Amino acid sequence: MIEHITYEHQLLAIIVSRHFNESGIHFFTPNELSQQLAYMHHPVGKVIPPHVHNAVRREVQYTQEVLVIKKGKLRVDFYNNQQQYLESRILESGDIILLVTGGHGFEVLEEVQMVEVKQGPYVGEQDKTRFTGITAAQAKIVVR
Repeated sequence: MIEHITYEHQLLAIIVSRHFNESGIHFFTPNELSQQLAYMHHPVGKVIPPHVHNAVRREVQYTQEVLVIKKGKLRVDFYNNQQQYLESRILESGDIILLVTGGHGFEVLEEVQMVEVKQGPYVGEQDKTRFTGITAAQAKIVVR
C-alpha cells in the first residue's frame, strides 16, 4: 500500500496506493524532508483543535512535489540524478506520489486530472533541468 522507490539508498519517491486505509495519522516521510506527506483517517466527532503555524525559518534545497491522481492513469518514469532511466510505475485514480529526489517524467495513459503540490516560489526555468527521456516502448513497468 506504501511503496518507497529508491536508488542506491537514495529515496526517489513514495507512492501511497488508493487502497491505503488505516485509522489515525500516518506520516510517510522522515522529519528531515522539506515536504511532508501524511494520511489522516478520523471518525465522526473527532476534534482537531484550531491552530496557527508559527514562523519557522526553513531552507529548501530541492523542489519536492506531491501529485494526487484524481482521475485517469499516468505512467511515471524514474531517473537518477545523472538522468539515467531506472524504472516506471503506473498511477491511477486515488493514488498519491511524493517525488523526493532524482528525475522523473510522465506519460498520460488515460485522460488524467491531478493536483500538484510543491514548494514555492516557482522560479521558472531556473527550477529544473529538462532532458530527453525514454519512449513508451522502453518503459520497464514495475507492478505494485
